[in-house]
Amino acid sequence: EFLVERCACVQPGMTVLVHAAAGGVGLLLVQWLKHIGATVIGTVSTEAKAQVALAAGADHVINYSIDAVAPAVRELTGGVGVRVTFDGVGRDTWEASLDSTDTRGLIVSYGNASAPVTGVALGLLAQKGSLFLTRPMLYAYYEDPEERADGAARVWDLIANGTLDVTVGQTYPLAEVAQAHADLEARRTTGSTVLVV
Repeated sequence: EFLVERCACVQPGMTVLVHAAAGGVGLLLVQWLKHIGATVIGTVSTEAKAQVALAAGADHVINYSIDAVAPAVRELTGGVGVRVTFDGVGRDTWEASLDSTDTRGLIVSYGNASAPVTGVALGLLAQKGSLFLTRPMLYAYYEDPEERADGAARVWDLIANGTLDVTVGQTYPLAEVAQAHADLEARRTTGSTVLVV
């Protein structure tokens, strides 16, 4: 809710890129963006994950193990790029995010699954088309109890009415937390990963 509506202010008709579109947050982003009326391009690492992202509503999926992301995004958008890029991966997708985002577009860097993006050169944002970059924190968008209640109610309403399907792709007993981390790092997971206590 806060990423799509409060931070990026995505509107119907916008074309948006979601990195790791078959992951836990990625799948929720795809569904929320489609609910709003955006065109969604997702990135994934395997054909099986491509099918998961498409089933969640992605309009197009790029398998970055096969195709370079930015040229594929530019081809899908008639050379323009996307208005918003949601990047929870970090270092490994940083260049693709820069090169996929339209002039005066927004990169929402909300995670660093591969590693943090460091040493951001502000001049590079200008060279790539006067791009906007944000690193949003949940609590900055829900500063008071009313905002938090409204945001939570919106999420639960969309889950209750079937707009959002929270996909639990795999569960692990707490004793296997090391295996869960290994599978996440090796990109062997889809959807949310849950540790069972």
